Amino acid sequence: MDVIGLGAFLYTDIFVREVVIWELGRTRDTDMATRSIRRYRFVSQDLEELRKLGDFVSDPWGFQSRHGKLLNILNLKFDEGVLKTLVQFYNHHYHCFMFPDYLLLPTLEEYAHLVGLPVLDRVPFSGLEEVPKPLAIAKALCLKITDITSNLTTKGREKIPGLTSGFLIGKANACIKARSFHAFESILALLIYGLVLFPTYDGFVDANAIQIFLTKNPVPTLLDDTYHSIHHRNEQQDGLILCCAPLLYKWYTLHLPRSYLTKDKGQYSEKIMSLATTDVVWYNPAYDTGTIIDSCGEFNNVPLLGIHGGISYNLILVRRQFGYPLKNRPLSIHLENMYYHNQSDSKDMRNQIVRAWHTIHKKNSNQLGEKSSLTYETYTQWVIDEAARYQMPYPLPRYLPSTTTVLPLPLPPTTQEKYRENMDDLHRECNVWKKKYEEEVAKVRERDMEIALQNHALLRKEQKIIELNGVIQEKDALLNHDPARKKKQRVFRGV
Repeated sequence: MDVIGLGAFLYTDIFVREVVIWELGRTRDTDMATRSIRRYRFVSQDLEELRKLGDFVSDPWGFQSRHGKLLNILNLKFDEGVLKTLVQFYNHHYHCFMFPDYLLLPTLEEYAHLVGLPVLDRVPFSGLEEVPKPLAIAKALCLKITDITSNLTTKGREKIPGLTSGFLIGKANACIKARSFHAFESILALLIYGLVLFPTYDGFVDANAIQIFLTKNPVPTLLDDTYHSIHHRNEQQDGLILCCAPLLYKWYTLHLPRSYLTKDKGQYSEKIMSLATTDVVWYNPAYDTGTIIDSCGEFNNVPLLGIHGGISYNLILVRRQFGYPLKNRPLSIHLENMYYHNQSDSKDMRNQIVRAWHTIHKKNSNQLGEKSSLTYETYTQWVIDEAARYQMPYPLPRYLPSTTTVLPLPLPPTTQEKYRENMDDLHRECNVWKKKYEEEVAKVRERDMEIALQNHALLRKEQKIIELNGVIQEKDALLNHDPARKKKQRVFRGV
């Protein structure tokens, strides 16, 4: 493996050794091993009738303030080829998109910006909620309760309750004629929730989408659906990815250089593989609110709840997307690999995550440090090593020079403080692993005690059997001396 065009500034003192790459070259190996390409599909529905309804929104800004940027998502026409290529890079171990020398992953903060709704400080949709009552649905849509009760239906083998898009579109048109725009906008928003944000069956808005619409906290569920469905299909190595595809597309293209989508030549795979870390648009102040959700409850990362199950995502891997690049490899305690399906949740993970979301841990610049646009060699080398370990889906092409300007030399860090921070992190990691070791030792001792008790019980039973056999033998010996019994035995034998 050879490194092309690599320049670095080296700063060393007695406390810490930092190597900062200020003009990152590309690592190229034409013989790099590749893994097989998987066949994925995304939900595709005809949304033209819904887009026509969107044209009747008289006050788009007012609609956005009440329901978020739903119209933007509805009208976004995405290139499915980009997404089919992107998901080839999904890494099932780290729950992120892993490229040759950098990582990307969608975050709650980015999705909140794109959807135009904040992540509320409460437990998101978990699937443990009751099915929305017709009265609550009717009230939210400004409809009669009989409209809802007479049109509720079910879909699929699971008999999922919900409303057809045909019924809702009909009611939306009736509201337009009656100039009942508040009711119209509510119905339109619900249609977008059911057909675009949380699609299931074609032309059907299910009870889950209705429940999330009523709670006005869709972002955590949208992010979970994205990760969970991609992870599930990655395990299956093919199939339909059930998530909000326009939202995922919009998120990914925000991190691409402007020239990427205007190039006519080359396949998407070639263009993505040719992107260097200096080509990626890492940071956008539009989604930076000053704080990030770093973890929840006792989890060391962010556990997500969704319609089909739960999955964790590791924000520490991509703090650079908020202007705080990692300098060293991430600590393993921050990379918990949690994933489950609601239908086979044997460890009761869903309730554990529900409890965790009662305590949301946020970090701001005081905890995260100073913002930086630098790329650090130790972290980048770790990414390169992991990418080589898990392999890329496509061959790495020849180096394409980046037009990105050379980054300025870094200022010397506050080395003593950074050294102490690193030591504290290492102590915490050591304590976590020590605790896990002690827990496992305790489990082993408990199992050993159970086995010892079982062995003791078996020994007692064996002794009891020996004692009973001795008693039986004594009784048989006494009976053998009985003349009457001897006579009966001779008769029985025909003697």
